[in-house]
Amino acid sequence: MGSGPSFGLLGPLEVRLDGRGVPVRAGKHRALLAALSLRAGRVVAVNELVAFLWGDDPPARTRGTLQTYVMRLRQLLGDPSLIRTTSDGYRLVVTPEQVDAHRFTTTAGLARQAARQGDPARAADLYAEALDLWRGPALADVPSEALRHEEVPRLTERLMVVHEERNDVELALGNHERLVPVLRGLTTDHPLRERFWAQLMVALYRGSRQAEALEAFRRVDRVLADQLGVEPGAELRRVHQAILVGDPALAAPAEPADPDVPDQLPPDVPGFVGRAEVVDRVARLVAPDETGTAVPIVVLTGVPGVGKTALAVRLAHRLRHRFPDGRLYADLRGHACGPPPAAVDVLTRFLRALGVPPEQIPVDPDEQSSLFRSLLAGRRMLLVLDNAAAPDQVRPLLPGAAGCPVLITSRDDLRGLIAVDGARRVAVDVLAKDEALALLRRTGPAAEELAERCGYLPSTLAIAAAAVGDGPVARYVERLGDRGPAELAHADLPPAARRLFRLLGAVPGPDFTAEAAANAGDLSVGAAGALLARLAAARLLRAHGGRYSFHDEPARSAAGPAEDVAQARIRLLRFYVGAVDQCAELLYPDLMRLPATDGTAVRLPRIETAARARAWLDAERANLTAAIRSAAEHGPAEVSWRLADGLRGYLWIGKHVTEWLTTARYGLDAAHEQRDRAGEAAMRQNLGTLHWRLGDFDTSVAHYTRAVELHRASGDLASEAGVRGALGLVRLDAGDLAGARDDLETCLALHRESGGSRPGETGVLTGLGILAIDTGELAEAEELLGEALAVSTAQGVRAGEITARVLLGMTAQLLGEPRRALTQLAEALRLSRESGFRASTARALEAIASVRLDLGEHSTALALAEQALVELKDDGDQRVTTNVLVVMASANRGRNDLRTADEQFQQALTKARRIGFRFGEAKALVGLAAVRRLRGEPAEAKALCDQAVALTAWQGLRIIEGMARAELAAVHLAMGNHTAAAEEAERANAIRTRTGHRPPPA
Repeated sequence: MGSGPSFGLLGPLEVRLDGRGVPVRAGKHRALLAALSLRAGRVVAVNELVAFLWGDDPPARTRGTLQTYVMRLRQLLGDPSLIRTTSDGYRLVVTPEQVDAHRFTTTAGLARQAARQGDPARAADLYAEALDLWRGPALADVPSEALRHEEVPRLTERLMVVHEERNDVELALGNHERLVPVLRGLTTDHPLRERFWAQLMVALYRGSRQAEALEAFRRVDRVLADQLGVEPGAELRRVHQAILVGDPALAAPAEPADPDVPDQLPPDVPGFVGRAEVVDRVARLVAPDETGTAVPIVVLTGVPGVGKTALAVRLAHRLRHRFPDGRLYADLRGHACGPPPAAVDVLTRFLRALGVPPEQIPVDPDEQSSLFRSLLAGRRMLLVLDNAAAPDQVRPLLPGAAGCPVLITSRDDLRGLIAVDGARRVAVDVLAKDEALALLRRTGPAAEELAERCGYLPSTLAIAAAAVGDGPVARYVERLGDRGPAELAHADLPPAARRLFRLLGAVPGPDFTAEAAANAGDLSVGAAGALLARLAAARLLRAHGGRYSFHDEPARSAAGPAEDVAQARIRLLRFYVGAVDQCAELLYPDLMRLPATDGTAVRLPRIETAARARAWLDAERANLTAAIRSAAEHGPAEVSWRLADGLRGYLWIGKHVTEWLTTARYGLDAAHEQRDRAGEAAMRQNLGTLHWRLGDFDTSVAHYTRAVELHRASGDLASEAGVRGALGLVRLDAGDLAGARDDLETCLALHRESGGSRPGETGVLTGLGILAIDTGELAEAEELLGEALAVSTAQGVRAGEITARVLLGMTAQLLGEPRRALTQLAEALRLSRESGFRASTARALEAIASVRLDLGEHSTALALAEQALVELKDDGDQRVTTNVLVVMASANRGRNDLRTADEQFQQALTKARRIGFRFGEAKALVGLAAVRRLRGEPAEAKALCDQAVALTAWQGLRIIEGMARAELAAVHLAMGNHTAAAEEAERANAIRTRTGHRPPPA
């Protein structure tokens, strides 16, 4: 933590100054300091502090007493400026990282991110680091009932969640043996925390201690019955059943899979029976011993519930060793209640799995298909396309390589695919009698009659088996009467479960959670969860990892009375709007969005951190896309553009281009049809941002310009200012520097006229600062960026502060002050790493590498640039990547590795031109010209310099123009043209004089 003050709340209150402990002996002082620390860097209102210190019984001179306590705390801390007085309260002037509770949340978030990114070892280390911050119960010696009531449960719940997540990571790493004593301690201390018990059972089972695992279940069963009067929940029961049957899914992880080999197959189906002959036949068709030139396509057809999907998944797992380059899977939802996924959505997921950077995935479906086929050429991969409805749904997804067979399931014959594409059809029949009895796990006449009544269909047999349980089969058959097992299962449900099952017909997407069901059914989340567990136990719903979906056949009977389902659908859509807004506040609180509307109460998921918000959105992306489409087509129309607006920042972060385009278009069409100006303006801004990201600047400018017109017509100055700022940044990227300046200056004026907050100015000030750098107005750039830094720092806008420091470092470098540049950039790098911002970390590393290059430290610069590329690997800004390539090439040129430098400059030039990055294009041209000159190719060098001079003069990029003219002078000199060399050198010097640019010595 360095030499600054640090504050500990995760245990007894702890204060450390310059590494030494400072006791806070008075109880009220501890309560006051704890309240301020919990909101480090933010103002805590006087009335809040009074409630924290005295509850409902404040002293007569409340404010005076509070001021006295603050004065004594200032004396204790030795620095009065650490506690600032504001108009309505007090603020502890420290960063959140100086308080262990905030550091715990940040570190746990980084651990989750590492786990999500497939790095469980790093996640385990980070979780351990987070848990080590706890020294005992939170606020253990803080005498404040209000804090104990409001804050301690929240902190304790976060601790429990981190324990659970850390245990999952350790289990994934195969560390079950050493986890057993940890979990025994956790189950002793928190006996009602069911997930700890489930993890203990798994750890014991994986350590070949099955009897102890089953005993653990019996213990928690007794604890829950004695203390709460309830049975173990669904997860515990599932683990218990899996242990009893030896489910292979519970086995310890095998050696880690190759992260570069995609494997999207669902888990193999437990309890799969029979089909041996069909499996062998299809295996020979999918993976013949001798591969021809045509793509093997096999279509499994059959009636609903016959087990096509289970057969395809079982077969794909059996053949996985034959396809070492990966297995791709998609549920095409051809006969689902909601809309099926578009081909572009499926192809986008496939292309990302194949390693294509999101920003390089085409938007056009035909281009996507072509790229997909190109990537599969020469590979051995298996594609499983489940639940197809028609040949046209499948054709865009077909590879062109014989080594990549396709296994399709469908209720229909897909005759067009057979006739045109050479597909082979394999009919999947019902089970044989003995196979059906094996699935029922029963024998005898009653079981045979039941199997016949089930039509030997696996899905119906599964419902019957769940209903019979350990009871007499004959009695169940008698109860069936003229009904089928699904009808009886539905009839046996309590009224609340039947009602919820009917209302769930309103779900527009592929699956749903307990929170979604609670809102659809107007129930508490707990009640909805219990009913969902009941429906899943009856095999009317499919449960998977806390999410639920319909089986095909029962889904058809899920619709209730039209009015009831319509109201359920509206409640569900409003839930999605509220949850997206909640996530948006955590992920991008400063992003301009539509204001909230009626504030209808919804049951929101528990999301407390940015990491959890992104994870929730990742899990719900398909459902949210379906909800937007549903609202646009069937109403309420406003939901479509509100959801699309709320998702804009998330889709930007994740580069989910196809979903972004789809949702924004649905929202725009709905808003335009409803003549809602604010909604249309928001969707125009949404599409403007998307096309900006895609490098389609003309389309982006058109959408942003229309949004400005709509806001102006509505008299919404604040929104107009926000869009003008974005429009200015687009023009800046497009090279329209005059237009960019006009938009950004207008934005700043409108923002101040409308009384906008100061943090909202940081992006505009930064944009104007970039513009000043590009045009060579370095003194103005320092002034603008200095103001941006001051505002960002004062308001605690970490991202804005980092950007301002990077740009101030770049400005100092151009002014010939490398040491001052390194000071700013080092701080930007520290803040970026602390915050877990990989993109800004890469940017700071690239800028530091550039300064080291100016100092002649070529090897150091190269190493820093390589670190930047690592940060950019998964989610990198291509402009920063271009700059990194320029730095690497320049470093290699300085090391006299001209061949590598030439290749890297060419890569940078190609990338810059592809994304329309004029600044990067010019730098790459100048660098490549220098390499060609050094290689004795002056004619090529001159041609490159001429391009750079023309580009920079036209764009107004004065500093790069000066660099280009200086290089052109060197080229003329190499060609023996001294007069031309002198003229270009004079022009270069004139530019340097005007701008103040001081390049490093040649």
